[in-house]
Amino acid sequence: MSSPTIAIRSATAHDEDELARLSALDTAPVPAGRVLLAVVDGEAQAAVEVATGRVVADPFRSTADLAELLRLRAARLAHRPAAPRRGLRALLSRRPRRRLSVT
Repeated sequence: MSSPTIAIRSATAHDEDELARLSALDTAPVPAGRVLLAVVDGEAQAAVEVATGRVVADPFRSTADLAELLRLRAARLAHRPAAPRRGLRALLSRRPRRRLSVT
């Protein structure tokens, strides 16, 4: 079994259906403005509004770590200090190695 491939990228107009799907699953409003999307093996599993740090995610998947990665990246893009609950190094060290692509 291979490790999953994770990509964190900016959402585009082509991602509107995926953002609507995640929002419906999470029973939350659709993210607006600049949005980052976490895609695991080709499937969108979480998204974050860069301006607010608000995350929507698939509640049927283990997305807590994805949400933290998204918040960290969004904080850097928004030039505000990140306040993760645990350090990125600790987060990544307790998981099996994954190929991570950030755009």
